[in-house]
Amino acid sequence: MPYYRRFDQPAPDPALLARLTEQQREMQKQIIIQKPDFDLKLIAGCDSSFVGEDHILSVFVLLSYPELEVLEKVWHYGEVELPYVPGFLSFREAPNLLKAYEKLQQKPDLIMVDGHGISHPRRLGIATHLGLQLNKPTMGVAKKVLVGKYKEPDTLKGSVSPLEHKGELVGNVLRTKDNVKPVFISPGHLMDLPSATEIALACATKYKLPEPTRLADHYAAVFKKLV
Repeated sequence: MPYYRRFDQPAPDPALLARLTEQQREMQKQIIIQKPDFDLKLIAGCDSSFVGEDHILSVFVLLSYPELEVLEKVWHYGEVELPYVPGFLSFREAPNLLKAYEKLQQKPDLIMVDGHGISHPRRLGIATHLGLQLNKPTMGVAKKVLVGKYKEPDTLKGSVSPLEHKGELVGNVLRTKDNVKPVFISPGHLMDLPSATEIALACATKYKLPEPTRLADHYAAVFKKLV
């Protein structure tokens, strides 16, 4: 992936860019896309929100599945450890997400991340990054496309169209509610696309976003007022 500099940000340290690129290459080798081997009873949604340039707030919401009842909600607020580098946002988000995850009393069978999994230029969106760090099944549910081409799915809830990038199927474009914009589903780690799509649709109740990520997004805004 070519590097594109944001002109409102200083150019990154070349040594840092090289180190992060090498880390991603090593992480790529570890990604496993497979039908998940679990009895899904607990599902977590997570999201992060940057506070200014130097701080981040991360939230995990744990729900029962398939009932989708909230069992726990935890958050962690901390300093961002890395500067902004395009294509490497997960390195800024993951450390704080891991600290929030540690606060859960019960650990989920699956983590649904507000962001991308393998539908990323180097197949390492935040959902994949987090799954590798935790050795846990993860999936991404994103509001906007990052890479790839697709045809708009039908307007009815449950309609799906494939998201392809460089000849590879990297996600599904899923309509979670009639006549609203779709979301972008991708496996993260230890998860496959059909399972991720099925679970995302099962978690989409009255809203566009599936409940785990919708609630994580909601509580990120709530907890942000406390910092």
